[in-house]
Amino acid sequence: MSDSLLQRITHNPDICHGKPCIRGLRYPVEFVLELLSSGMTIEEILADYEDLEPDDLYASLLFAARLTQVKSIYKIAS
Repeated sequence: MSDSLLQRITHNPDICHGKPCIRGLRYPVEFVLELLSSGMTIEEILADYEDLEPDDLYASLLFAARLTQVKSIYKIAS
């Protein structure tokens, strides 16, 4: 299931400057994550953005989770 969710995340240098987006649409993953972290519910997001689907939101969360699965994190600035 996780592989099919991650297929919803696309990268295209001609869309949103190559940022990871939802299904080639102009919804960067970071935007979806910001909506979720602001406290919006899945239902509220789907009502406001009708071309998004529930699995798009789950894919964004999974993508973010995978990005945190690194061996080490280094501080690069104070």
